[in-house]
Amino acid sequence: MCLGIPGQITEITNNELMSTGKVDFGGVARDVSLAFVPDAVCGDYVIVHAGFAISRLDEEEAKATLDLLTEIGIFDESQGIA
Repeated sequence: MCLGIPGQITEITNNELMSTGKVDFGGVARDVSLAFVPDAVCGDYVIVHAGFAISRLDEEEAKATLDLLTEIGIFDESQGIA
């Protein structure tokens, strides 16, 4: 089973190979590749799988998904993915 986690882009770094960004997962930030979402900007919510942002989604959908993941015990806002 694969699991993509929603997070919010807080910073974007562009270099000649690809864009990367810091993505906040409820207080835990990770560096991810933005190669698959080249039109993403700071503040956007993205689904991240295996270190790559694979799609954008709206804030309401991202928060609903994080709430569900918290409810079933997969996500803890203080530590990220369990």
